[in-house]
Amino acid sequence: MAVAHRKPGRRRKAEDRRQQILETATELFARQGYGSTTTRQIAELAQVNEAIIFRHFATKEDLYWAVLEHKCGEGRGQQIIAEQLARGAPPLESFTNIARTFLHMRRQDSSLGRLLLFSALENHKLSQRFFRTHIAELYEQLAKYIREQIRSGNFRDVDPLLAARGFWGMLVYHFLMQELFGAKQYQNIDINEASRTMADVWLKGMLPRTEKAPAVKKSRRTAGKSMLSAQARDQREQANEERRA
Repeated sequence: MAVAHRKPGRRRKAEDRRQQILETATELFARQGYGSTTTRQIAELAQVNEAIIFRHFATKEDLYWAVLEHKCGEGRGQQIIAEQLARGAPPLESFTNIARTFLHMRRQDSSLGRLLLFSALENHKLSQRFFRTHIAELYEQLAKYIREQIRSGNFRDVDPLLAARGFWGMLVYHFLMQELFGAKQYQNIDINEASRTMADVWLKGMLPRTEKAPAVKKSRRTAGKSMLSAQARDQREQANEERRA
């Protein structure tokens, strides 16, 4: 019995059409959200029959998930972190590079951030699925490095996952403010400066506490100065009273 094979040209055409649907859906979902975007709108903008969409994606939700997966594949977040931490560079250099790469990518394409915000605000279950599939792994990847640094005595003993979330939270917040909420219209912060500053601030919170001059000494000096000032003030007041008398 002969087996029918798809011609390479037809397969290529189908792949191109799928990509066209993905790109169009990304544009509309990122601009309008999940609930306000229909498959008919996507079909019209992509110039395909609506039935073609469901030939590639069983449901609208499947299409949205495919869009998220596609954008994550372009971003290569976990790969970037793995490569930077595997280089063995000093932590400040590694975390600065991670921050810089993330912020550059988000500046060039903010659609993933918009898609995730819409998903969360619409209480869409895909936001939870995205966290389990991508964000949780990203946190754990960073937390693994932090655990190793804690064991080596390079970082102080903190919750590795919370520390990882703290670093990533700084980057995401900066991206949201600059790219989505319009802060760059008022203060267009240089990405290189922002990356190094945030990495430096975070790392200083992670380093083991060093011994400092006892606070009591500073307090005594301050107290001593205060006492001298009070005595001088009393003497001036007494002298004024004597002159008035």
